[in-house]
Parts: sequence; structure tokens; C-alpha cells
Amino acid sequence: MENKMNINGINYVLAGDYCIPDLKLPDEERSIGKYGRMRRAFIQEHNPILFDDLVLTEQLFPHLYEVQEIAEKRVAVIMAGLLEKNPVPEKEMDAMAWTGHMNMLKEMAEEVMVREVIYK
Repeated sequence: MENKMNINGINYVLAGDYCIPDLKLPDEERSIGKYGRMRRAFIQEHNPILFDDLVLTEQLFPHLYEVQEIAEKRVAVIMAGLLEKNPVPEKEMDAMAWTGHMNMLKEMAEEVMVREVIYK
């Protein structure tokens, strides 16, 4: 028989002689993308106090979703600026050159965004 109790606003389950916190993650239908995972790894390694605070206040996932959205928008803005300065070759004429050019621009945009958003 499991006994449940609430101490200081935290629900606990009595298992044998131990009180185990009854923690559950909220059901989220969104998934954390590439940039959210990068941010999580960065703060977990370089700012563990912030990471622990976000986990304990249940703000980690909302923070990561926000970073994901900001990063995607920033990459799109940077890509638009790079495309203006560096026109793309005709895709129909040389698909490989077009692909290489677009990949290069995306890498450049992500490099700038990572420094501005992920590593701040």
C-alpha cells in the first residue's frame, strides 16, 4: 500500500521507509528541435546552476521551446540577408552547385545564430 503525502507543496509517495517525490513531466505535444537540444547541452555543461533552477521550477522545456523558436526565426532572417548578398546559381542549370551554395549559406547563418542565441 502506497501512502501519499504533501510536504511544503511537494507530493511524496511513501515507499517502504523512504519518501520519494512524486514528480511528473507535463504532457507536451511539441518536441525540442536541434537548437533547443543545443541550448540544453550548453547550459547543462556551462551553467549547471541555471540548468538546475530551470528543472526545479519546471521552466526548462518552455525555455527550450522559446530558444528553438527564436533560433529558427533568426536563421531565417540571416539566410534572407545572405541570399541578398550572395545570389544563388540557377537550380535547373546546376543542382549540385545550388545545393552546395544553400548548404554553405545555412551553415554561415547557423554559426552566427549559435553565438547570438544558444551561447548567450
